Amino acid sequence: MVAKPFRLDYDTPRIPEEDPNVFYPEDDDEPIAENDWQRRVLIDTSETLIRHYAGRPDVYVSADMFIYYEMNNPDRRITPDVFVSLGVSDHWRGSYFVWREGKPPDFVLEIAAPGVYVSNATDKRNTYAAIGVTEYWQFDPNNGVFFWPLLSGERLDSQGNYQPIPLAEVDGILSGHSEALGLDLCVVDGQLKLYDPISQTWLRNLREEIAAHRIAEERSRAAQERTQLLEQLLREHGITPPNGG
Repeated sequence: MVAKPFRLDYDTPRIPEEDPNVFYPEDDDEPIAENDWQRRVLIDTSETLIRHYAGRPDVYVSADMFIYYEMNNPDRRITPDVFVSLGVSDHWRGSYFVWREGKPPDFVLEIAAPGVYVSNATDKRNTYAAIGVTEYWQFDPNNGVFFWPLLSGERLDSQGNYQPIPLAEVDGILSGHSEALGLDLCVVDGQLKLYDPISQTWLRNLREEIAAHRIAEERSRAAQERTQLLEQLLREHGITPPNGG
């Protein structure tokens, strides 16, 4: 959404104009994550969601990016670990500007780490509610060092307050449903996983996708070798293989 110029009649509310001289930094020189546990969840979850929405040009997924939420005030910014915004163009950005996009993200995930878990649950949570982030989720990859259970989710009500999203535990898997994403967030053996209840499939992260592709290639190669061996044996016995090879 492009900011509009001021109207000069006093019966119409004045719409602020974006100052082109205001500088919005894209980097704070801070590391992407505080430790390996936080970084792994951040990378796996964001890459999984990017792959899941690859065919949707109206869904934007990012991680560890500044979200500016007040025009002309570069101090009014917040940095989610992972966020998803529906109904906006999927293109590369240096930062996310709420007033330019016309809306805040619909989904935010914060990952607990020593220096951030308190602010995640207080200041950042309150800011997300104030700017209208529909769902706010937290995950502790540190086996409950910072909070228990390891997963929690909240959804904005009609008054703009966060209400808990129900969680269920079945066969040792803790899960909650994200209406924003249409996916279940699950804790499996202490790891955060995403499940699609429509297709009834687990979403693979990039490492899992690479491993599955490698296994499929190995199986295909083994099947080809068995076929070649069988054809050789048939020829040795004077039998032409069915494919004429």
